[in-house]
Amino acid sequence: MVQIVKRAYKYRFYPSAQQAGELARTFGCVRLVYNKALEERTRAYTTENRRVSYTESSAALTVWKKTPELGFLTEVSSVPLQQALRHLQAAFANFFAKRARYPTFKSRKRSRASAEYTRSAFRWRDGQLTLAKMNEPLDIVWSRPLPEGARPSTVTVSRDAAGRWFVSILVEETIRPLDPAESAVGVDAGITALVTLSTGEKVTNPRHERRDRRRLARAQRALARRVKGSANRAKARTWVARVYARIADRRRDHLHKLTTRLVRENQAVVIEDLRVGSLVKNRRLARAIADASWREMRAMLEYKAAWYGRELLVVDRWFPSSKLCSACGTLHQSVPLHVREWRCACGVVHDRDVNAAKNILAAGLAERRNACGAGVRPQRESSRAGHRL
Repeated sequence: MVQIVKRAYKYRFYPSAQQAGELARTFGCVRLVYNKALEERTRAYTTENRRVSYTESSAALTVWKKTPELGFLTEVSSVPLQQALRHLQAAFANFFAKRARYPTFKSRKRSRASAEYTRSAFRWRDGQLTLAKMNEPLDIVWSRPLPEGARPSTVTVSRDAAGRWFVSILVEETIRPLDPAESAVGVDAGITALVTLSTGEKVTNPRHERRDRRRLARAQRALARRVKGSANRAKARTWVARVYARIADRRRDHLHKLTTRLVRENQAVVIEDLRVGSLVKNRRLARAIADASWREMRAMLEYKAAWYGRELLVVDRWFPSSKLCSACGTLHQSVPLHVREWRCACGVVHDRDVNAAKNILAAGLAERRNACGAGVRPQRESSRAGHRL
């Protein structure tokens, strides 16, 4: 079934000195408005037990612009300021619905510098994008074309810690599902192998962070030696940020290629419901787990499966996939983490990860086919002893 989805296309651009100055002022004003509105909402909530609405915050913004102290807010486009208030409203809605923590203040150094423009604050003409308060279009590097006939509805401009400028263009796109596939695959996430498939294939973990660890350590040592507040320290901080950006870009590129391949080749993809936040508490494995980025991989699989008519099945995190024989179904009491290959009483020799992937696939397909809706997995174990990395 053809579906229309909102999809963001992100590009790098190179602003002129005038554009960079205008955007820097806009970023500062957006951060100021967000923090000031958050402060007012927090005061009203703690002292008066009253919730401030978006309408009240918007009215307060109008008052702020008329004061001598905040009159400079009129020098930038009003749309990004209103969007900041809408984002704060969404943050509070998520907090009161218990979907997120209480909103926090935006930091000049740590928070992402960004501004969001709606249609009334930019001009899209002949493939060129011009923002409000600017006379020239942005110099965008079109690394891939936008969908034919697409008209941007929202534009988000951002600058990362490495000093790179990006523009994210939100458009409506018609996505056609892929042709049905006959195969299904179980995916076992790991560290040595990033994923092991139920077909027996193992995808090697590139370990992007480890490959650049020396470069990162050298940049961090240089940063530590610089005097706080100096221009050289700012340059050293940018150097560190560029190393981190290189690691993140390579990791994201690899995950996109892997998840796209899994979705294209299989009608159903079965994964485990890993709680990464708990796993990274293991001090010896935390760095490797974070580098593997299992959470980002799952997020990619979720939206790509929804786009292209595939099915993503999730197996309970307590399912003992490593201790269950995929041949005879015998559940072994203990298979320590260092044991990478073991023999079942039925005589079958198992590779730990391949066996786990096969069990994950079987469990996911069995639950999907259960007509009455009852659980078909083994009961949850009483401790974390059976949890597998």
